[in-house]
Amino acid sequence: MEIDVYKEWLGIPDGPRPPDHYTLLRLVRFEDDPEKVRKNYRKLNAHVRKYATGQYSVRSQEVLNELAKAMLCLTDPDRKREYDESLGRVFEEEDNGAVPLQRLLVKQGHITRDQMKELEEFSETRGLSVRDAAVQMKLVSHEVATQAYAAELRLPYVDLDDLTPDASVLDQVSGQFCRRNTLLPLFIDDNRLLVACVDELTQDCEDELRLRFGASVRRVLATPVAIKKGISEHYAPGIRDDAGKSRPAISTGGKAGKADKSSAAPKAAARVPFSQLSADEQKQRKQLGMILMMWGFIGPVVLDQFVIKGMLFQSLNSGITGYLPLTALVITPSVIFYVLKVYWK
Repeated sequence: MEIDVYKEWLGIPDGPRPPDHYTLLRLVRFEDDPEKVRKNYRKLNAHVRKYATGQYSVRSQEVLNELAKAMLCLTDPDRKREYDESLGRVFEEEDNGAVPLQRLLVKQGHITRDQMKELEEFSETRGLSVRDAAVQMKLVSHEVATQAYAAELRLPYVDLDDLTPDASVLDQVSGQFCRRNTLLPLFIDDNRLLVACVDELTQDCEDELRLRFGASVRRVLATPVAIKKGISEHYAPGIRDDAGKSRPAISTGGKAGKADKSSAAPKAAARVPFSQLSADEQKQRKQLGMILMMWGFIGPVVLDQFVIKGMLFQSLNSGITGYLPLTALVITPSVIFYVLKVYWK
């Protein structure tokens, strides 16, 4: 019998399933503090991850996705208003006044009014956005500046360390596309594609995503470092091929495994060009290339010395005692050429 994960894992009493966003995140109805929403999300997310292995691995991922979607909805001012109204909340007046980032930083106590004036002057004279100027002046961190910028644009801010994107969504976008546009697709929610990005998406980028997913695109903001880290993690070599598809696992043992091999052998993942890799990925490929060249020399030498010379020539009583680097003359240069001209390009 399937357990009620909402009750067993999250302590939610019997009632509608799935529960509404506020009940799911253990919040009071119509909670308006986005930081409290994120705090509860982080706590519940960490708890559900304990069930990520074993018999509940699939169900736990489904619940994690539900938690993430609820958090992203309730930290998005416009979507939250729509959602609250669907639950019967009545707003006395329109709340659509945008507060500039610098004034939000003053209101939140991150900078003083004098620093705000300096920030505005620095931004104008250097031709920078206020967000980038605040970071360059070391007034606030990237995270604080991005959160304030998200509030100014009435968009949700997300910490990607606390969130795992939907694999089926990642599979539809290539890593190259994500790197080129500095974005990370997250979820499909209410026929909207939620995309983590740094700023505005170009029209071409947004059109391509809309056509690919058949859904409107809704931005959520994250820091550039977090997005690049997420791309490196979810599009690391060997995880997804160049089209974004997850690499299929090869079945082993039993009739099912034989059927997989004969009917649909998995295709090898396309190699990502060296220049498009992150710094860590380039370093890793450099190290692997050095190891490959080393064994491209050692392997043929051992083969020549102990197989070719030790077995073939002695069996023929040729009397040849010198070292004949037969395979080394062919294999070693070929390996070096491949690493230098292909693997590192």
